[in-house]
Amino acid sequence: MSTKKKYILFSAAAFLGITAFIASSFISQYYITRIKQISIGETAYLYITPDDSAANVIKQLEGIIAPETAEGFGILSRHNKFDNKRRSGKFAVKDGDTMKDIYYRIVSNTQTPVKLVVPATRNIAQLVGSVTRQLMMDSSELVEFMTSPIYKQRIGYTAETFPSLFIPETYEVYWNIKPEDLMLRFMKERRNFWNDERKAKADKLGLSPEEVATLASIVDEETNSNEEKPIVAGLYINRLKKGMPLQADPTVKYALGDPTRKRILNKDLEVESPYNTYKHTGLPPGPIRIATKQGLESVLNYKKHDYLYMCAKEDFSGTHNFAKTLSEHNANARRYQQALNKLKIKK
Repeated sequence: MSTKKKYILFSAAAFLGITAFIASSFISQYYITRIKQISIGETAYLYITPDDSAANVIKQLEGIIAPETAEGFGILSRHNKFDNKRRSGKFAVKDGDTMKDIYYRIVSNTQTPVKLVVPATRNIAQLVGSVTRQLMMDSSELVEFMTSPIYKQRIGYTAETFPSLFIPETYEVYWNIKPEDLMLRFMKERRNFWNDERKAKADKLGLSPEEVATLASIVDEETNSNEEKPIVAGLYINRLKKGMPLQADPTVKYALGDPTRKRILNKDLEVESPYNTYKHTGLPPGPIRIATKQGLESVLNYKKHDYLYMCAKEDFSGTHNFAKTLSEHNANARRYQQALNKLKIKK
């Protein structure tokens, strides 16, 4: 065979080999990105921030599926320039997905909502901390909205009434929701809660929704028993109707800046504060905490009775002895004070 023929045959073989390699590589990539289905059982989730590159996503995927399968994301990201079209949010990785399914779920921004638990915290700072831990949100961004007097005024609140905006509940939101959109959601949930029926009940009591939230916050601080809350609410409503000061210990604790105190001393009752309901009749300027839904409903659906006084039970069960007269109340109070003394609880 001549040298020329040998060269031609060698070139043809090399061409076929390269072609076969390219075809094999293409088939392999096609299989791993578009045909191979992942098997993970329960759905898992990727939490992607705007700063996450394809490499960051692959690292997350490797915690869910086999690394060689996760590399399929790298193939697609290089072909489609993922780093030029990043998305953020919570994205599902489902049993039976191909890598193409996962990739296009992300780039098309098809997110899975998160269940955001909005708790009934004692203050706004605690609320911000709890909420932002559940979202892709910096706490300082949300604080900027919540501490702005101009923003509060624009949406119809003062610093004192602002806690009445929040209705503790579990909401579905996107993980990457913006602070302004989250605040709009809070306002929407408040409007939904304060429907015509609840507004009518508040009007019948002569209270605004903000005042209902204020009274509910006191009820929540008085007792953890949902069964007892309508009784406590009824007691305070009786006192409001008679023009009596509420004389609610939780408001004194709030004025002192110490909601965890076990005992209120006589000197504590002299604290100068509009929240001291021993010195000022009527409701304080605003809620002393974010009221629970049970607290709000307890005020709107309070139990009718003749009680005017209450004192924590001496068994420290967290419930109360109720009284219609001051003499009955004083007897209850003595028993409770004796129990405190026995345990040497001074405050």
